[in-house]
Amino acid sequence: MKPHEYHRAESPHNLRIAVITASSSRYYKKIRNEAYVDESGENAVQILRELGHSVEYLGVVNDDIWMIRSTVLTALGEGFDVVVVTGGTGLSPRDVTIEALRPLFEKEVEGWGEIFRVESYREIGSAAALSRTTAGIVNGRLVVALPGSPEAVKLGLKLLGPEIPHIIHIARKT
Repeated sequence: MKPHEYHRAESPHNLRIAVITASSSRYYKKIRNEAYVDESGENAVQILRELGHSVEYLGVVNDDIWMIRSTVLTALGEGFDVVVVTGGTGLSPRDVTIEALRPLFEKEVEGWGEIFRVESYREIGSAAALSRTTAGIVNGRLVVALPGSPEAVKLGLKLLGPEIPHIIHIARKT
């Protein structure tokens, strides 16, 4: 058995995962009690459940560094193994998810962003370079920032989803 196969075999198979959406437009609709659809958050929940995990949708937060960071830290404090944040990874001034999360990372999963952008390039071309998707380890847990488009969430979790248990196994190894 190859080392990565051994690690996968030892990895936890049913993780507790929280999904959060960072979006000013959806957040303001939420607080005004207006109807809105969070297709990206719904996609993430569905895909992660199909992979066999216990997933809880924590809702929409504003594109605000402190609100995003606080919500992620609360989820980690509540014992979630993984926190997935959709949205806020672009280049506009409101896109602050990366700035909210990077200071929390003990280790960053640099290769994740590279793989995502290569695969995204195959689908959408050079606009893939505009994504700042990232992932990192916080106290043996995984925090992932995915772009907010529904198709990007699908692609991201198609690529990263099967490796999540492996990542957790390695991050918690002593």
